[in-house]
Amino acid sequence: MRQADQAAADTFIARWRRLLAPGHWAVWITLGMLRLLVLLPFPVQLAWGRALGAILRHLPVRYVRIAQTNIDMCLAELPPTERKRLLDRHFKSLGISTLEIALAWWGEGVRILRLARIEGCEHVEAALARGRGAILLTAHFTPLEIGGRILSERFPINILYRPAKNEVLAFLQKRRRSRNGGRAIRCDDIHQMITALKNNECVWFAPDQCYRKKGAEMVPLFGVPAATNTATSRIARMTGAAVLPYFVERLPGSRGYRLEILPPLEDFPGDSPAADAARFHRLIEAQVRAVPEQYLWIHRRFKGLGPDYPDYYRRAR
Repeated sequence: MRQADQAAADTFIARWRRLLAPGHWAVWITLGMLRLLVLLPFPVQLAWGRALGAILRHLPVRYVRIAQTNIDMCLAELPPTERKRLLDRHFKSLGISTLEIALAWWGEGVRILRLARIEGCEHVEAALARGRGAILLTAHFTPLEIGGRILSERFPINILYRPAKNEVLAFLQKRRRSRNGGRAIRCDDIHQMITALKNNECVWFAPDQCYRKKGAEMVPLFGVPAATNTATSRIARMTGAAVLPYFVERLPGSRGYRLEILPPLEDFPGDSPAADAARFHRLIEAQVRAVPEQYLWIHRRFKGLGPDYPDYYRRAR
């Protein structure tokens, strides 16, 4: 037993030595500044976020070109001038999301809930009453992080996440998302996700980013084929969990957030995982058209499964 305790202590010390190494000091300083900004009034935080986004918009970074490419592909019906204005609004929304991450990680629960209006909690309660768990199926909109925190204040949820490449960010990401009885589950840990559902728990899942591993299929999004994760259908079939689409919207001005949990998808899963994914894509498209600046346009969503697929992002590189 003593050897096990010593090994655990050695592991703990070694981890913190890595986290506090000089190479991470800039990250810690940046996080410290964000932590201080949480103390500001909410409207002031939004103003800081918009200013940050306006600066990012005019930097020579590839994310600007990626976002412009995605907007041009998905919303081609808009006039070019409107798409340019949408790009400007998107980066302001993106800047705000940076401040929202800090608010989600360090904000007080009472303050978080005061900013939120949650609709559809009764659907989650009814799903859990069945005893088979619930999948809250969402997508990557810029208020994603604060939306997850708001939900965790309402009921325990397990949040699937992709670890950040930076070790400090990955450490805090897991630590801050594991709260109020929920857990942070790596997106590749399907076993833990299934276990949570079989224990009649809620799992928060956003499968709308480019996915080119086993089980991926090309599913249209805004009419453009996109490499898509179709695991939601298989997991729902294995566990019997209800699948409830869920979206978070940042309201105009400083009015806070609206979260909408829709009723469970009927006849889900169907015979085709690709058709199930296309069904969810149509819900994403409707939400994007409602708040287009809040979708995460900087992600290279339209990469293909093979070399013959068009490289839409060649210029961005």
